[in-house]
Amino acid sequence: MANTTTTTLNDLIANVVQEALFVASERSIMRGLVRNYNVPKNTGLTLQVPIYPAQTAEDLTEGTDMDGTAADDAVSTSTKSITLAEVGIMTTVSDLAINHSVSNVIADLGKLFGEAVAKKIDRKLTALFSGFSTYGFGSAVDTQSTLTAAGIFKAAATLKAAAVPGPYFGVFHPQSIYNLKASLTNTFVNPNASGVVNQAMSEGFVGRIAGVDIYESSNVVEDSATSVVNAVFSKDALSLAIGQDIKISTQRDESKRASEVICTAVLGVSELHDTYGVQVVATNTMA
Repeated sequence: MANTTTTTLNDLIANVVQEALFVASERSIMRGLVRNYNVPKNTGLTLQVPIYPAQTAEDLTEGTDMDGTAADDAVSTSTKSITLAEVGIMTTVSDLAINHSVSNVIADLGKLFGEAVAKKIDRKLTALFSGFSTYGFGSAVDTQSTLTAAGIFKAAATLKAAAVPGPYFGVFHPQSIYNLKASLTNTFVNPNASGVVNQAMSEGFVGRIAGVDIYESSNVVEDSATSVVNAVFSKDALSLAIGQDIKISTQRDESKRASEVICTAVLGVSELHDTYGVQVVATNTMA
């Protein structure tokens, strides 16, 4: 007996399209961990940030003029410049694709492109980690094969010894911080009721170690196939200047019967205080 199947009735059976799946993209975290500046329109492409140095008070002698003594100090500033530039992404979508897609293609692309620009901002900022001249383990070549809590304590102590104001943030590549979390949980067997250990066990989030809020992000820029420059830093170590925040727009191309979807931002990044950040170079290979 002949069978009537989906093959013989293919003209009557429409494709059922489920909600679109976006390729995984982490949320941007760096923007909230650094000093932010908004640059008004018509003020140029370069933002100058004056930096006041730390000052030291001196002992005084009663009835003696401070003029000409060690306490008579000339205060001078230095300047950090942040230059704005554009970043962006676009595509052209045909009317046929827009009008006959089950989902809202323009909205989907806006979300996708917005995340792409946010990731670009994160990677611009984490690329500055390698510019810190202080190393958490003492030297550029002293790379931890396995990241340990002692390394984070040492980085925090380095910042505190330099009188760097808090709060402190640590941003690590997931494959670097994995080894630390594994050691905290004793190869994933909970050894005690420590809060940090419990968080690492239950949530995969390390939390706070040595007064440092620990974040992990795949947007940390790898410096080689086997190592990555992570960092522990103060909020004023790095800066982000925004001339135009992430903007999604469309432009009609009638002759193509299509619309361009455009996502842009105008921004600049810079290191503000070199001593306010510490490089933590570690392997990006999970042990």
